[in-house]
Amino acid sequence: MNLQNTERLLVVSGLLIRVVFYLFGIYQDAHFKVRYTDIDYFVFHDAAGYVYEKLINLNSNFPVNGSPYQRDTYRYTPLLSWLLVPDHYFDLFHLGKFLFMIFDLFTGIVIMKMLKNISPKISSLKLGLLSSIWLLNPMVITISTRGNAESILCFLVMLSLYFLQKRRYWLAGIIYGLSIHFKIYPIIYCLAISIYLVCASHNNATVSSKLKNLIIVGATTLFTIVGLGTLMYSIYGFEFLDQAYFYHLYRTDHRHNFSLWNILLYFDSASDPNSVSLLSKFSFAPQMLITIVLTYLEYLQPTFANLLNVLFLQTFAFVTYNKVCTSQYFVWYLIFLPFSLINTTISMKRGVAMLLVWVGTQALWLSQGYYLEFEGRNVFYPGIFFGAVAFFAGNVWTLGQFIDDITSTILKSSIAVKVKKNV
Repeated sequence: MNLQNTERLLVVSGLLIRVVFYLFGIYQDAHFKVRYTDIDYFVFHDAAGYVYEKLINLNSNFPVNGSPYQRDTYRYTPLLSWLLVPDHYFDLFHLGKFLFMIFDLFTGIVIMKMLKNISPKISSLKLGLLSSIWLLNPMVITISTRGNAESILCFLVMLSLYFLQKRRYWLAGIIYGLSIHFKIYPIIYCLAISIYLVCASHNNATVSSKLKNLIIVGATTLFTIVGLGTLMYSIYGFEFLDQAYFYHLYRTDHRHNFSLWNILLYFDSASDPNSVSLLSKFSFAPQMLITIVLTYLEYLQPTFANLLNVLFLQTFAFVTYNKVCTSQYFVWYLIFLPFSLINTTISMKRGVAMLLVWVGTQALWLSQGYYLEFEGRNVFYPGIFFGAVAFFAGNVWTLGQFIDDITSTILKSSIAVKVKKNV
């Protein structure tokens, strides 16, 4: 089977599977006690309802706020609520989930295109296997079809990198800025991207042209962030800044949270908001430190392929050390996994062990989470606590395996370059 047929088969299969999941989700919501739809989708949908209410009452004598932040727990950019206004216009509750599903599928298509650009001689079998990590992954499909908006963010991140790969720097910067506006965490990529732009060799590009490219990406990114932020602030005021950004610095979410910080957040949530523990306030410090340190690997080999490796490691570390960690966050690094496995040195035996540790520690925590959330048992200690410790330790070990793999790949590549020069 040639590459084109493989791509078509993957896209069609991915679409059909998503449609099946989507339709089954609607059926489950209507006939089963346990809903398929993610609780977050209800938040998005309700927030969009306030925006829609404002639109249809523009000429009313009765003032309508129209802010999505009227919905409790809505902590996102207003853009997300705007995207779901058609749910209310057409009176179709599940329409927004279909939108997320399409973004999910587009993300897979972008991944395939980037894989071919990085490895032009890639076989159809290898392309199919690597692309399936996203396109045919049940976890990825479930997250988007349940109504989680991470697929939009993943699409924006991958599209910005695709344009960066194509050296269309204006578009790369604008879309990268949009992704940061949508959810702030992609800002951790800026240093690695900067090193790539300044240090990578593009057909013997001069230093001045490299700096020009860096300025273009940086300026368009900043312009997009500031422009969208100013627009949202002008409409929704400080509430937008507080709920979309500042909240994540002081949040104390503890429900369904795999994080090592889970129990501490539980105690903080029950205490006076003004007396949140100092440890909780600065829990972001370890994750920031490790994500910054990992950019050194991009400096060792400033290629686009290695940039994706570094972004994968940064995201994996960021999620592992984050004070809030749920299943939907896993897709943040799964978008980079296909690229990290192109030239991997990880053996099948070690890979299976890593997968078992990753899945097994999740299952351990989820078993305790089930007792807590569905049966009301007090399993915070030792169940939830040691489940979180096991998950954290397993992820740190897995991260170490990937770091070892990528540094080995860099070393092999450097040796090959030196041998070629000597020859």
